[in-house]
Amino acid sequence: MALVSPSLLSADFGNLQRDIEMLNSGACDWFHLDVMDGVFVPNISFGFPVMEAVARAARKPLDVHLMIVEPQKFLPQVKALGAKVMNVHYEACTHLHRVVQQIKDAGMMAGVTLNPHTPVCVLEEIAADLDLVMLMSVNPGFGGQKFIAHAVDKTRRLRELLDRRGSKALIEIDGGVNRETGKLLVDAGADVLVAGSAIFKASDPEAEVLALKALTR
Repeated sequence: MALVSPSLLSADFGNLQRDIEMLNSGACDWFHLDVMDGVFVPNISFGFPVMEAVARAARKPLDVHLMIVEPQKFLPQVKALGAKVMNVHYEACTHLHRVVQQIKDAGMMAGVTLNPHTPVCVLEEIAADLDLVMLMSVNPGFGGQKFIAHAVDKTRRLRELLDRRGSKALIEIDGGVNRETGKLLVDAGADVLVAGSAIFKASDPEAEVLALKALTR
């Protein structure tokens, strides 16, 4: 059964409390928070004041995805949120091993994200240290984009790499995830599905969460 982490980037920010309560009372597993700085990605989302408000209202673990330069500078603030996962981009960290260890030392799951163009082989030497690897199945920066089909094969290659390196890291996928693409991804080895538009734009968001959670290999 897949874990489901709804992306609050697709929530109604005029009614954010309402959407958080909807997720709190439903079956989703985590809350996915996409932080964008307008530098690492060509967009700006929200910062710590909004995330602190989410953290106060949320009754599910926070899955924080930092699409920013020098994400390690904000480790104390992410820890202070009580986040379960701190997810940084491979492309944004010159000293990735050090950042991963700092996240783990802070008591959070250490996640590393790969952009669509970045091959999974770059994680060969660090795979065993990771708690989670997230593959972007769209180019990061905007919600509602079309799923990049090669993410399915990439998920399969990542699963093979993690198994070969003896890593227990979960595989998370973010971008264009819905019931159809989610099934392909779970079959390929994905453990956690991030979905934004598919959930928040659905006529019955909780039914979408349940459908995604029901996907099994």
